[in-house]
Amino acid sequence: MKRVTTRLQQRLASLAIAAAGLSLLPLALPSGNAAAQTVGGTLSGIVQPEPPILVSALNSQAPTQYVAGKIYQGLLTYSPDLKPQPELAKSWKISPDGLTYTFELQSGVKWHDGKPFTSADVVFSIDKLLREVHVRTRAVLNKYMASIRAVNDSTVEIKLKEPFPPFISMFETGTMPMMPKHLYEGTDYRNNPANQKPVGTGPFMFKEWKKGAYIKLAKNPNYWKKGKPYLDELVFYVIPDSASRAVAFEKGDVQVLRGGDVDNVDVKRLRALPNVEYTTKGWELFSPMTSMLMNQRKPPFDNVKVRQAVMHALNRNMIVNNIFFGMGKPAVSPFASTTLFFDKNMPNMEFSLKKARDLIKESGVNVGQYPVKILATSYGANWDRLDEYTKQMLEQIGFKVSIESADAGTWAARVSNWDFDLTTTYTYQYGDPALGVERLYVARNIVKGTPFANVQGYNNPKADELWAKAGATMDAAERQKLYSEVQKILVTEVANGNLFELEFPTLYRKNVKNLVTTAIGLNESFDNVSIEKN
Repeated sequence: MKRVTTRLQQRLASLAIAAAGLSLLPLALPSGNAAAQTVGGTLSGIVQPEPPILVSALNSQAPTQYVAGKIYQGLLTYSPDLKPQPELAKSWKISPDGLTYTFELQSGVKWHDGKPFTSADVVFSIDKLLREVHVRTRAVLNKYMASIRAVNDSTVEIKLKEPFPPFISMFETGTMPMMPKHLYEGTDYRNNPANQKPVGTGPFMFKEWKKGAYIKLAKNPNYWKKGKPYLDELVFYVIPDSASRAVAFEKGDVQVLRGGDVDNVDVKRLRALPNVEYTTKGWELFSPMTSMLMNQRKPPFDNVKVRQAVMHALNRNMIVNNIFFGMGKPAVSPFASTTLFFDKNMPNMEFSLKKARDLIKESGVNVGQYPVKILATSYGANWDRLDEYTKQMLEQIGFKVSIESADAGTWAARVSNWDFDLTTTYTYQYGDPALGVERLYVARNIVKGTPFANVQGYNNPKADELWAKAGATMDAAERQKLYSEVQKILVTEVANGNLFELEFPTLYRKNVKNLVTTAIGLNESFDNVSIEKN
């Protein structure tokens, strides 16, 4: 618990600064000597699977966030220790009572179409567009935000209904991307023509999307950070086959591999290639958790003993070590062990087919009468093998199981509309359980429209009460007590089948500089990335 204690102390120190009403002006992250940066060149990567859209306000899937992070920006970004850093906001302050947040915006920022970025865009983005279409963000705004107003063209004031300590962690580009008011106000946000040619404030502008082949972004010549970006172009290739993606990296056709771009079995070999760098940094804000979603609205998963049986039927150590080649660790809680308020003292869901069969018998459910279809993700061979393993193990305890394939868009649409029996996915934790975990379990987030809400239909008023108290409590020790209690409930009732904490490696050529520098890693803007000439 030493790491958790240290991070709690850091967060308390940040809250103490906020309570004093001091302006938070953190030092910028080390970005290298600008004079030494190489200007020009094309950085090539892979987007896997191909995203359904490039607007992160409308779609929070990982591939969308990866590409959209270069087009759109948030008010803040975050250092590896999760401290806020300036982005579109150059400074900010929090009132002593924790209810008022004031942001001062950068000067000279323009949208890609030349229109000025002002506080009106911030107010529109947060109060109108995101409140309607970004389910993860909307849930927090509707619960905690009392008002938002433009004090002047460069100042925004947000007032909360009650203190909410995690609020300062919400302003990165995947959670609160700033959107152009002049293009979206008064329109159908989800069907706006601008969604096909996104316009942001970021260092790269949308250039071309050839479906099934590549996405190209071009340098923004009027970017507000003078002298940046260094690169001329970004290309994200769509390569369906994982073996072909590995070959593309070996040949130098792509310079960056994101976690999941190649099968984990290939990572060790690729890492050993000459002039290749490897890191698992850049996921500090996300701490991805892999979970099995069981639709609790219908048999057989409406029975808690059946859900418990499923968890006992799966050997999570084997999944991590043999299917994902050691890149992760078995989950013991819905909270990742790297995040705040994790409690390791959870009910034991050890692998035991005997225990699983006993629970099926106790449930009184003839699970064979309810054929289960596993809705496959499109994340690659590791995930396909996980589906096959799940099918095999569930059949050993009496289920009849089949697997349905789906591309990223189909998977998102079906899960968003609760059209599934069982599926596996991973979700981000966003630095605080009130932001990244609560959304998956509270009853108010049983909403259609996103695969990253309470799509399984879990409903427990006691747990909802604990979530509400913990999110609004300023005292860290009290939050820990409340969150420990809610973790025990979720594990016992198998609110979701938490499988393992996912570890993502990034592989890249050594001449690519400043690739991973913040807690959002490859979702960053890349405005400081360069390619050193050989």
